[in-house]
Amino acid sequence: MIIDYNTNYNITYENSKSNYEKLALYINKFLFSKNLDLSKVLEIYVNRGPGSFAGIRNSLSVVKAVHLVNKTDYYCFSFEDFEQKNDCKYENIPDLCKKFKIKKNLINPLYLS
Repeated sequence: MIIDYNTNYNITYENSKSNYEKLALYINKFLFSKNLDLSKVLEIYVNRGPGSFAGIRNSLSVVKAVHLVNKTDYYCFSFEDFEQKNDCKYENIPDLCKKFKIKKNLINPLYLS
């Protein structure tokens, strides 16, 4: 999901074991389809889990790469970080991260075993 002022763009893909291999391609295709440029993205919010090791590792690797290239700030959250579960919609994540003081540029993944 991309939140651009008052406009939300989102896309979903069918869950597949090969999605993690294609993540960067999916992101690029999504941005291109919405005429958006990755260098203009100011913040990235990534759900750090719980989830599969490969999926979380790949997502965090892509986020870290974007951060290194574009100096884009990132926030790693889990829905468990937020007390008010009824506000836990993806479009509310930036406000919830600010409200619950989620630190930027810090990764502490939660893996399922």
